[in-house]
Amino acid sequence: MKQVLLVDGYNMIGAWPELSRLADDSLEDARDRLLDMLANYRGYSGKTVIVVFDAHQVPGPGSRYRHGGVDVIFTKEKETADEVIERMAGDLSGRGTVIQVATSDSAEQHVAFGRGALRVSARELLIQVREAEENIRRRLEQPPPRKATLDQTLPEELKALLEKWRRGR
Repeated sequence: MKQVLLVDGYNMIGAWPELSRLADDSLEDARDRLLDMLANYRGYSGKTVIVVFDAHQVPGPGSRYRHGGVDVIFTKEKETADEVIERMAGDLSGRGTVIQVATSDSAEQHVAFGRGALRVSARELLIQVREAEENIRRRLEQPPPRKATLDQTLPEELKALLEKWRRGR
């Protein structure tokens, strides 16, 4: 079953301590770090991840792009991330897809739940992302499995025959 995670980007930046500190100096750096973290999470979890950022006070048609396999949406003028997430949750529900909405905005959580999505708080998602990062780190630290040598896989009688041939007997 396909799983889709819809993320309110600025809500996560405000709620995750590392990102909040980054945003104090550079909102762009905080967005990039969030997207990098979610790209790793996407690769580990196999979920489709869509991050929506508010741009409702910025003139223009909005934009979409991909970052490390994560779909990134900047809303269009006079449109909020909440509206886009609510619409997408409604559009995707009921199609054999499990939809999760990551936000700590309680009103948004209730609306998403009413549209058939599961709620994930910013804190819960941070825990899931950190667990995925830890599991990835552990996997990378493990030595690769040793491959069996030919000598280890051959039956003893075949080894003896080959040894006779090698010695010219």
